[in-house]
Amino acid sequence: MNAASSAQDLQSELNALARGGVERASRIVDRILADAVRRGASDVHLEPTNRSIDIRYRLDGVIWPIASIAVDVGPNLVARLKVLAELLTYRMDIPQEGSLREAFAAYGTDMRVSTFPTVHGEKVVVRLFDMTAQARDLEQLGLEPGLYAVLLTQLRGREGSILFTGPSGSGKTTTIYACLRHMARARDGRHIVTIEDPVEQIIEGVSQSQARPGTEFDFARGLRSLLRQDPEVIMIGEIRDRETAGIAIQASLTGHLVLSTLHAGSACGVIGRLLDMGIEPYLLTSAINAIVNQRLVRRLCPNCSIQSQIRARPGGCEQCSGTGYRGRVLLAELLLMDDALRRQILSGTDTAALEKVAAASGLCDLRLAAGAAVSQGLTSAEEIERILGPARMDIGATKQAPGDGDQA
Repeated sequence: MNAASSAQDLQSELNALARGGVERASRIVDRILADAVRRGASDVHLEPTNRSIDIRYRLDGVIWPIASIAVDVGPNLVARLKVLAELLTYRMDIPQEGSLREAFAAYGTDMRVSTFPTVHGEKVVVRLFDMTAQARDLEQLGLEPGLYAVLLTQLRGREGSILFTGPSGSGKTTTIYACLRHMARARDGRHIVTIEDPVEQIIEGVSQSQARPGTEFDFARGLRSLLRQDPEVIMIGEIRDRETAGIAIQASLTGHLVLSTLHAGSACGVIGRLLDMGIEPYLLTSAINAIVNQRLVRRLCPNCSIQSQIRARPGGCEQCSGTGYRGRVLLAELLLMDDALRRQILSGTDTAALEKVAAASGLCDLRLAAGAAVSQGLTSAEEIERILGPARMDIGATKQAPGDGDQA
């Protein structure tokens, strides 16, 4: 069954349920979420307009329209999701966040609910985390061999920090979990602890805890307490504010290896973000060991991709639901904090100049990885442009392409 016919079937079923009245809201919610899990969606969007509630899924990083439902049903769907996530049903004027883990445990999926007020009503996004998905080891991610070898060396370090960056949905969590799993299996006696929101995978040999932002157990307070737990490796789910950044930097300088994620557009952009948070340049140059910047691009469907002497193109078949893509490929660059980069940071050089210095290392150039992936027929030039923007690919790259592993 292709994507179009599947969407038509769901639309017909939702229309029939909507005619049943308010009491059908719970069944509509169940049906939408069950369908999203079946298709492997990472996010479900319920977006109100002046005429309908539009339902869209994010599949392989791309949002697709799936169905729509009568606008008068929308408030009942939102209310049902709020009840399940234990949110305030009477507050429609503020954003709220919650979890559906208990309500939908049978799906093997942790669902995180986020509501947001709009002019047409509350918009809801449900993020799906597959708790049953096979965990990926570091060697399965498809990192370029040179980058992979350098990262392994960095993970053996005893102090400093390794930061992972990229936009939402770029696979940062998958990569950092793979790093933790690698270190836990090394059995070198290091005490590894984490503070996360949420805990998406349980890793044997790692002490994991879940922060609750907005409560007394947020990232900053939890991290202070973790430092008294005699850790040697600390993973922070995300550096979100100045306080957490400051504590993480201090931990990096006092005999701990710190791993964390941070939202930035490039590896050098991480430097700018931390400076904007108020971290002093001399602390950054001493605390940061390496920065990994990554993206996920859709993999051409091996069953229907159109290969040519120049570039491969997407086709379209039943196996890929007519999209021409199936699964995703990891593109990554790695920035090492060397003496040349330290001098530039201490002198107040801007991000653009830092990127020129970083490119000299040979590991910090995402466009080379992108060009190699296209040359090897793993993805298309159009997909690279969608993810990285125009003029961000070097098809003449000779660097070895990412491996066959993907982060689907």
